[in-house]
Amino acid sequence: MNIDLKDTRALVTGASRGIGKAIAGALMDSGARVAVHYRSERAQAEQLVAPFQGSIALGADLNDPKACVDLFTRAHDDLGGIDLLVNNAAIALSSEMAKTTDEWVEDWDRTMRVNLTASALLAREAIQRAGGRGMRIVFLASRAAFRGDTPDYLAYAASKGGMVALSRSIARGFGKEGVKSFVIAPGFTRTEMAEDFIRTYGEDYAMKDIALDRMTEPRDIAPLVVFLASGLADHATGTSIDVNAASYVR
Repeated sequence: MNIDLKDTRALVTGASRGIGKAIAGALMDSGARVAVHYRSERAQAEQLVAPFQGSIALGADLNDPKACVDLFTRAHDDLGGIDLLVNNAAIALSSEMAKTTDEWVEDWDRTMRVNLTASALLAREAIQRAGGRGMRIVFLASRAAFRGDTPDYLAYAASKGGMVALSRSIARGFGKEGVKSFVIAPGFTRTEMAEDFIRTYGEDYAMKDIALDRMTEPRDIAPLVVFLASGLADHATGTSIDVNAASYVR
C-alpha cells in the first residue's frame, strides 16, 4: 500500500529525536508538510526538515501552557492549517516515594503539564481550528496506561492513562464535527528517554517480558501514524493500538 499524504499538514511534538523523529520523518517521506517541534534540540530538528520543502522546525517548552498555544498558532499559520496533530512529546521522571512531599509533587506536576496538559491544550486548539476540514489527532501513550508502571514512575503512568481517556472523550464528543482521535501505546522502545530506565533496571528487565527477539524501535511505530493519518482507519476512532511486542496483551 502506497500512502500519499501530500495534502496533509501536521504538527508532531517532541520530534527532534526518538519516536517523534521517526514519525515526522515517515510523514514527510509520504508527502506531508510537518511542523517538527523541539524543546532544546534545534539543530537536530532543522536537520530533519531540511530535505523536505514546506516543513518547518518550531521550538517550544511544553511545560508552559502559553507556549503550547503559541506553538499550535505558529504551526497553523506557517503551514496554512493543521490536519494532523501528533501528541508525542513526553517526559519520564523517576520520582522515589522517599522524596519530600514538595519534591514529589513538583515531579508529579511537571509530568502532568508536559505529558497531559500540553496534549490537552494542543488538542483543544486543533479542534477549535479544524475549520470544517476535519482533524486527526494521535496520542502517543504507553502500555503503562493500561498495566501500570513501577513505583518510581507513578506520575508517568497516570499521565498516559489520562491521555487515553482524553483521546476517547475527543473521539466520542467531536466525531460528528469531523474530528478523529487515536492512541498508540508502545511498550519499551529503544530511545534516549528510555535509557534512564534501562540504566536503572537493566536491559534484561526491559527484555524479559517481550515475545520478540529485539526491543521495539521508533521505526516500528511510525508507519502506524502514517496509516492513521491517511484516513483509511477513521472508523477506528477512539481506539488504542498496542505496540509492545506482546509484553502486555489486552
